[in-house]
Amino acid sequence: MRFLTAGESHGPALVAVIEGFPAKVPVTQEAIDRELARRQLGYGRGGRMKIEQDQAEILSGVRSGLSMGSPISLRISNRDWARWAPVMAPFTPPQAETVTIAGDPLLTKVSAAVTTPRPGHADLSGAFKYGYTDLRNIIERASARETAARVGVGAFAKLLLAQFRIEVGSFTARIGTAGEETICALTRAEQERVDQSPVRALNPELGTAMVHTIEEAKAVGETLGGLFVVYATGVPPGLGSHVHWDRRLDGQLAQAVLSIPGIKGVEFGTGFNGATLVGSELHDAIHYSPEKGWERAGNQAGGIEGGMSNGQPLVLRAVMKPIPTLYQGLPSVDLKTKQPRAAGAERSDLTAVPAAGVVAEAMVAWVLASAFLEKFGGDTLPELERAFRSYREGLGAET
Repeated sequence: MRFLTAGESHGPALVAVIEGFPAKVPVTQEAIDRELARRQLGYGRGGRMKIEQDQAEILSGVRSGLSMGSPISLRISNRDWARWAPVMAPFTPPQAETVTIAGDPLLTKVSAAVTTPRPGHADLSGAFKYGYTDLRNIIERASARETAARVGVGAFAKLLLAQFRIEVGSFTARIGTAGEETICALTRAEQERVDQSPVRALNPELGTAMVHTIEEAKAVGETLGGLFVVYATGVPPGLGSHVHWDRRLDGQLAQAVLSIPGIKGVEFGTGFNGATLVGSELHDAIHYSPEKGWERAGNQAGGIEGGMSNGQPLVLRAVMKPIPTLYQGLPSVDLKTKQPRAAGAERSDLTAVPAAGVVAEAMVAWVLASAFLEKFGGDTLPELERAFRSYREGLGAET
């Protein structure tokens, strides 16, 4: 199973194509659009979220509410395209150096060509790689707007996993200096409360502290990063493999989460804190009884051992750096003149940690769904169900 996305931040639309998705999986428009809406929420988001109301238009691969087994394609239109067409038209060059963005109270004019790279973005490295002096060709694709397409793709993965009672969720653990060390899976009720929080925090007091921290950063023109936790419950043991480096589940998950713009580190379970513990303190003891079956003394491994899921909840935590676009402009150098110049700023977020957790859910769900298909095979949901049922019977009912 694989997917591709295409589209620019201010182009006509984002599109995605999913190949290898099994047939006969129930699909609803509401389930996909709900995930897209969750990505757009979060205190500290920028003006773009006031413009876009993301919905997925399913172009192929679904009929009568069921996946067909053929490639699934979806389109998420950019409402902002109507304003940005003079800048981003595929065939007609901009007619002026500065273009008016009509009807946008937050951004009245933009430079058609951008020549000053923003520190922390893909701008300068992308210019070197592709030979551009107009950085807009880098900015538009490197933008985190692309993650909307990933969330649409991840919604399909979640629909598949839900057929086997595997659920994926997330919450914000820290924004700036406001946070806590909780790393755990949530109940469905707890996740619903998280999604009602303006910063997707676990408790109201922490959420209030996070909002206050964002307001302080806003007052001085700064941006904030933070930490989020992603978990998956109901994951059976044996997804992934120890036999080859690229089949290890934790490696695949880390790559998927680190591919999200702004993510700089991923840890599983106890993670980096395990460096301070001795082996007898860190590793989860194994127990077995006829009454309870297989049990672990804890879940410090985060649900993965030897590159494979071990039957415990999957739990990972990731760090997102502060948004690199600052309205006061960080020091930089103009590509054409080689003279010092402050980097420019267009619309941006103060922080995107709450949204990043939702994007990471999508990527984790995709990796788990792919690993599930690799393990159990089958072109249709009924085939998967038979293989999964046989596997569980072989492990014993207690698993």
